[in-house]
Amino acid sequence: MTDRYHHGDLRRALIEAAVESIAESGPSALSLRAVAKRAGVSHAAPAHHFGDKAGLLTAVAAEGYDRFADALDHAWKATGDFVEVGVAYVRFAIDNKAYFETMFRPELLHEDDPDLQRAEARSNAALVRGAGEQEPGAAFNPDALGAWSLVHGFAGLLMGGNFPQAVKDDPEAALRQIATRVRFGK
Repeated sequence: MTDRYHHGDLRRALIEAAVESIAESGPSALSLRAVAKRAGVSHAAPAHHFGDKAGLLTAVAAEGYDRFADALDHAWKATGDFVEVGVAYVRFAIDNKAYFETMFRPELLHEDDPDLQRAEARSNAALVRGAGEQEPGAAFNPDALGAWSLVHGFAGLLMGGNFPQAVKDDPEAALRQIATRVRFGK
């Protein structure tokens, strides 16, 4: 075992170890035993705090959604521009890949977790704020869903290395250019 964890917030240490592990090999490959070893604690510690792998991944996703909402809120408050919220979305994905990859994998999470649901709702509200109101009785807001699809798809393609070098060199400028050609919101 490593000599990493000494005292304090074991839950925090385990989440940080999980994020490091996810950054290396993705959320599907996460192992509670490897997280424990990375944190320098007994192999039973993650299960004691989170129950199972899905519990730990859910805690990571909830924290990710809160950080995500903070980034989107900051972009909105700083600019009042829906496009800049989309740029913040992509920047978050680039800068927080482990969180981002975990947040959007519901099959790996405890979707009924109240902390996860609260954080998801908070980030969703921050994301769609500039899209305009949903029509009464409508099943969804097409402007919000279209904008989300655009930025999420852009982030995924970018992180997968699927864009030309000019886009990889300045993804924010590329997204701004694309967004000016696509109308979202009222």
